[in-house]
Amino acid sequence: MAYARKRIGKDGKPRYTGCYLDLQGRERSAGTFGEKRRAERAAQEAEFRQREGRVGDPKRGKQRFREYVVGTWFPHHVVEAKTRETYRYNLHAHILPWFGTTRMSEIMPGDVREWVTDQVNRGMSPQTIDKNMTILSAIFTTALNDQITFLHPCKGVKIPVAPKKPLRIITSEQFDAIYQNVKVVSLQLLVELDIESGMRWGEITELRPRDLDFANSIVTVSRAVVEVTPEDHPAGGRFLVKEYPKNKKFRRFKISRQLTAKIQVYVEANGIDTEDLLFPMPEPRPPAQVEPDKPQDLGLTEPNDKGRQYRHGTITAYSMAPCHCQHCKRAYAAYRAARRAEGKDSPRHRRVRDTDGHIPGDWFRRQVWHPAVAASGIGSGIGVHHLRHAHASWLLAGGADLQIVKERLGHGSIATTQRYLHTLPTADETALAAFERIRGRQAG
Repeated sequence: MAYARKRIGKDGKPRYTGCYLDLQGRERSAGTFGEKRRAERAAQEAEFRQREGRVGDPKRGKQRFREYVVGTWFPHHVVEAKTRETYRYNLHAHILPWFGTTRMSEIMPGDVREWVTDQVNRGMSPQTIDKNMTILSAIFTTALNDQITFLHPCKGVKIPVAPKKPLRIITSEQFDAIYQNVKVVSLQLLVELDIESGMRWGEITELRPRDLDFANSIVTVSRAVVEVTPEDHPAGGRFLVKEYPKNKKFRRFKISRQLTAKIQVYVEANGIDTEDLLFPMPEPRPPAQVEPDKPQDLGLTEPNDKGRQYRHGTITAYSMAPCHCQHCKRAYAAYRAARRAEGKDSPRHRRVRDTDGHIPGDWFRRQVWHPAVAASGIGSGIGVHHLRHAHASWLLAGGADLQIVKERLGHGSIATTQRYLHTLPTADETALAAFERIRGRQAG
């Protein structure tokens, strides 16, 4: 119940503090006034707002944005480990530098609009701005629920439209060209399983023999692995295995018997146990020995500043000409490799990728996928995830049921699966042929 408490001010005059009890039974002040009735009214209004769920300690809104986000919001915001890693980067790169020193209660929609404009002026992509706005909105949604603020400054603020780019679907011929240029047998099998199953990268690299029913050619996807920074890993590692795939639902689907047999032979030949990774990180190969070219076949370098010439493909030509053509660099590389093999020149230990056996996605892209795509001659812009796109598009183009494709890929919504309808380059040929038939009939 609201009431007023009398006290005597420094000037000897009576003052009245409006008091009420909060939800925890603690006494709260609604302000101090010169008249008792004003103090009682303020306490009654505060008590009424509390019953409506709109009460909060005004002092909490005075805390700085950085203090609230770093100290309260982020440590207790429940998200996936990979999402947390993304949030951490975007917060420190794009959000905290702008709002960090501002009090929570002082951030208004106008401030958010100014922040959006600044991002546009700095040339940030609509996709990045959209991600930043999602994080900022999540912060103020929690702050509003916790009664840190009584206003959600992101509401009604417009951001640039992030257009969805058309999907690029590789053809079966293009896939064959990429497949032939993957040189490691186990990774070639991974790529083949990926195009036939449409699994996500974290799902296929966490696959184990126990997930395959070889007798019935059925694959069960019930886990996924994500690569995170040690800061976002519960145990400080790099790879975190989740006991569920995306959308929190396991799924089963069939693959061809031909591929099933190939995988079974691969498992038996490599002694892979039922609990081992089906596609572990390949053992690092020793560095290739560099053989210098024969100098007598390569001619002489251009004259140096002193007018002297040296035979191409020699250390002297590399150092004294100085000539850095491929032949001279090859000779110098062979010379340095030989010295390092002898323990000279303080040889640096070869870098070993930090992994628990899972294949790092960036390693696979740089060392395997991008070289294979480049060697196939189909152009750039093709990522590993395009195998999943191709799988969905090929199934639908071949007449597969939309719902079956949705369940096979593990999509949360059938609208996501519908994006793959008519995405092949040849998808519109039927309509074009019909148009030509009508046009040809009119012309005749």
